Amino acid sequence: MSMMLRGLMGACAMTALAAPALAETLTIATVNNGDMIRMQKMTKPFTDANPDIQLEWVTLEENVLRQRVTTDIATKGGQYDIVTVGNYEVPIWAKQGWLTPLEDMGEDYDAADILPPIAEGLSLDGKLYAAPFYGESAMIMYRTDLMEKAGLEMPERPTWDFVYDAARKMTDKSAEVYGICLRGKAGWGENMAFLTSMGASYGAPWFDMEWKPQFSGEAWKKALTDYVAIMNEAGPPGASSNGFNENLALFQTGKCGMWIDATVAASFVSNPKDSTVADKVGYALAPEGEKPQMWLWAWTLAIPSSTDAPDAAKKFVAWATSKAYTEQVAAAEGWANVPPGTRTSLYENPAYLEAAPFAKPTLDSIMSADLANPTTVEVPYIGTQWVGIPEFQALGTAVGQQFSAALAGQASVEQALQMAQQIAEREMARAGYPK
Repeated sequence: MSMMLRGLMGACAMTALAAPALAETLTIATVNNGDMIRMQKMTKPFTDANPDIQLEWVTLEENVLRQRVTTDIATKGGQYDIVTVGNYEVPIWAKQGWLTPLEDMGEDYDAADILPPIAEGLSLDGKLYAAPFYGESAMIMYRTDLMEKAGLEMPERPTWDFVYDAARKMTDKSAEVYGICLRGKAGWGENMAFLTSMGASYGAPWFDMEWKPQFSGEAWKKALTDYVAIMNEAGPPGASSNGFNENLALFQTGKCGMWIDATVAASFVSNPKDSTVADKVGYALAPEGEKPQMWLWAWTLAIPSSTDAPDAAKKFVAWATSKAYTEQVAAAEGWANVPPGTRTSLYENPAYLEAAPFAKPTLDSIMSADLANPTTVEVPYIGTQWVGIPEFQALGTAVGQQFSAALAGQASVEQALQMAQQIAEREMARAGYPK
């Protein structure tokens, strides 16, 4: 071997040894809500500490996110390394082997600090399969000035009748102020999240113990009739197109007297940077009918089993759902704006309790949610604003389209319920229920 060749080989070897390791790119699919968008802007501490990991974000509207992630993970497409999913999907997908268990998250992670109802909903056989970024239940956010003007005082947990009366009295359509804003956009996680939990509080389940759909029952008729009536009387125009984000914008701009939705919205309606009514917001527990309206949801970060970067993905998930990240948000945005509803320690933190007047009703709502007993009758499924079966995504959206049509005046309540019953009967028979 010539000296020149030997020198060239030595130089190549030295270059290879000196070259930095190729960076791993994590593709993260997430939802376009405020907390998740904020997280994308606050990743510098993570990327500084992990220069060998690059982050690529795919941020999607809620319904689109669910469709794309479900398709990718079911086909093991491997398009995403981390996915944003809810506590509906996690146990179903974990059982299918589609998710990586989150073990060995680091000494400082403290998984035992996760609120028990949230942790239980994200576990299978004692193993955690997704880490909660934030957790939520449902609450009433209301304008204290409009409530006072109406001559009413909001109870800690009102009845539906109180809510309907207040909505009518708070409405001033000439001033574009609407007494109540509720989800109307079709989707299993949009209008059907609200209507499933509302229906359950009326004593209206999706199925009886033999998996027979119950939309032909009187309880569903009363619940949907009341919903359509109050939204026509005291809701905003175009409500059948409104989901979480649209109603948030309406409330923040002073156009809603009351908004019944996820507790996570409380920090957004009370933030003076974004809300014109930040100093005029009160909070109450979700309404009570035959049973209190219950809701339990967590937006979580999970790692598909198809990822080729499981260790890097676990590093990011551990960072984004850690106590340290919460403290980072608090330092930048104030304690009232940290991701809520996931850790016991947050609700023992005096700084948070002082800054967040919605902390107590949020915690009370989360801790009182009972996934196994969502309504007044025994049911064969778990879920408060969803039904814990794989078929619910398609079925919930199909029924949601019928109910959205009723709200838009394109069908009567009776027609919407009849169609919902037929759709549910057909799809459950096709899926082989009862199993």
